[in-house]
Parts: sequence; C-alpha cells; structure tokens
Amino acid sequence: MSEPLRVVVLGLSLSSSWGNGHATTYRALLRAFAARGHRVLFLERDVPWYAQHRDLPSPDFCDFALYPDLAALEGWRAAIAGADAVIVGSYVPEGVAVGRLVQSTARGTTAFYDIDTPVTLAKLERGDEEYLSPALIPGYDLYLSFTGGPTLARLERDYGSPAARQLYCSVDEAAYQPLGLPPRWDLSYLGTYSPDRQPVLERLLIEPARRAPELRFAVAGPQYPGDIDWPANVERIEHIPPAEHPAFYAGSRFTLNVTRADMIRAGHSPSVRLFEAGACGVPIISDRWDGIETLLRPERELLLADGPEDVLRALRDMPETRRRAMGEALRARVLSEHTASHRAAELEGHLREAMRRRAPSRRAEPQVAS
Repeated sequence: MSEPLRVVVLGLSLSSSWGNGHATTYRALLRAFAARGHRVLFLERDVPWYAQHRDLPSPDFCDFALYPDLAALEGWRAAIAGADAVIVGSYVPEGVAVGRLVQSTARGTTAFYDIDTPVTLAKLERGDEEYLSPALIPGYDLYLSFTGGPTLARLERDYGSPAARQLYCSVDEAAYQPLGLPPRWDLSYLGTYSPDRQPVLERLLIEPARRAPELRFAVAGPQYPGDIDWPANVERIEHIPPAEHPAFYAGSRFTLNVTRADMIRAGHSPSVRLFEAGACGVPIISDRWDGIETLLRPERELLLADGPEDVLRALRDMPETRRRAMGEALRARVLSEHTASHRAAELEGHLREAMRRRAPSRRAEPQVAS
C-alpha cells in the first residue's frame, strides 16, 4: 500500500462559492482525496468579496487557512517545503509571485491546476499574466488541466510543460442525488454571468422563453447586469449555495449547459454542471463543442442544441418516458466515470507519476559533505 501524501493546495477559494466555480470543484475533489487517506492543507487568499459570502468557513476534510497578502504567505514556507506535492490553482491572486515562491521553496512535486485552461492560454497569448506566466510553466512538474484533447499536447509542445494531464471537474456523488421533487420549471440554468456565455444563454433559454410564454424558466447565479431584458416567464435567482444545487436541478424538467467561448474553441472542456445535474438524474440540453461525445452520449444521455428551435422541440415534444430514461442513463454514466472519487484517484495517480519522474534527478544530485 502506498504511503499517504501530504499536499498543499493554494487555490482561488474553498470557503466561498460566491461567483466562482472553483470552490465546488475543490470541495468535491479534496474531500474524496482525503478519503483516500491523504492529508491536505488549503491556503486561500483572504479577499473581501469572498469574506462576505463564506458558505464553508471550516471544512472538515482538510486543514484550511486564510492569508491576507503575499508577505503573509512567507509564514507557510515550511509547510510548502515539506509537502510531498504543492498545487497552485488558476486565478489565485498574484499567482505568478505565488508560483515563484512555490517553485523556489517546494522540495516535493509542484503542479499547476488550471480550472480555466482555454481562458488561461488566451490570456497568455495576449500577454496577460494575471496568475500564470509562460516562464513558470516549465517549472511546474505537472500541469493539471480542466481541458483535455489537443490542448494537452499544446501545453507540452508550445509552453514546455514536462507533463500536461487531464483532470476534469467532477461531482460529489453523496451530495448530488435524485430528489423526486415536482418540477417548477421546464428549463433552468445555473451559472455566474459571463459576457461570452450570455449570447448562448440568449439563444438557448431567453429566446425560447419569449417564444413559449406558457413554459417556465429559471436562471440562477450572481453578477448579471441590470439591463438584461428577462421575459416574464424567466425567474431570476441571485445565488444558490452548493447545498441547494440538487434541489434546484430537481425542480426542473431539463437543465441547460452553456460553455464559455474559449472553452468551446478548445473543446474537451466539460462544465461541472454536466456532472452535477447528471448525478441528480436531470436531463441536460447543452451547447455543442468538440469532445462532448467522449464524455456523454448525445441523444441518449443528453441533448445538443444549436438554436431555440432545438430547445423548444425538446421541451414540447419529448415524451415523458424518454425524458426520464435520458435522466437515468445520464446519472448512470456520471456515477460510472465522473465522480469526485474517480477524479481523486486520477489526481493521486498523476502526482505519484510526477514524483517518480523527479526521483532519478533527486538521486543524481551531488551530496554535500557535512
């Protein structure tokens, strides 16, 4: 049996799910990782917009600490140096400086966990080094990517990553289950406002709502501008904490998946809502992108839509027996391949592989006589 790992994670947020998809991803993954016997310390930058909305201030599956600024992170050098692996996540404030500190301090394996890979690469192409720089990438032993497919080879070929590995999002299978609630809406969407997602939301939910006033819709998530013209049959909900996500999904006959533009271009970039809604047994209508068929089977486990006509056809014409069967097939696929337990095993495998790659170079280092 392999020895448990001591891992330090510096991520955007674990304590607050407000306006970000990182917290639910880290919670599911690290809870399952800890269940495998590993010890995790999560370090989070204390920022005011999350401080006002902490829905998990004291996680019970890992050690957790807030640090106010980069100078305060110096106090965690010993933990970083002594860990078997140190993971820095995307969108960490002052992430380039944090990465430099980690790479100069850690004696174990270092990894960058990119929950936003296509967005990150688009930023680097523009010279935007908000949380990662091209110079840092070769210094991370491992690049863990929310995006699979050709992007992995690009990270190794064009950016010099020693090892780019797919680590998709997942779902906490214990928290997301069918509830059997009567539906309140015909179609729902759960997601923070994003300018590049909004045109797709307009096409696949708002326009169908305009054309079908007899149907009911819901959009939940913060930061939507006040000038959006919501049809009267679209219910707006500002924020739903993760504990209430299953009930939200269960309250709809179908739920919608909308993908950011950079991720559509890259393909192979599933959103966590695919797996969360799927684990709840709620059928999904999704936009279309390369690689989705490698995760879920179109027409059997989800529906792909290009325009409002496709959406309305599903909402109005699909027999209830087929809708239920699709939800059941989707749930079965998610539970067989896309749970947090699956991802935690993959993460452990990637870390141990990186540790083995480092071992020869460590053995080759000259010993200094005392």
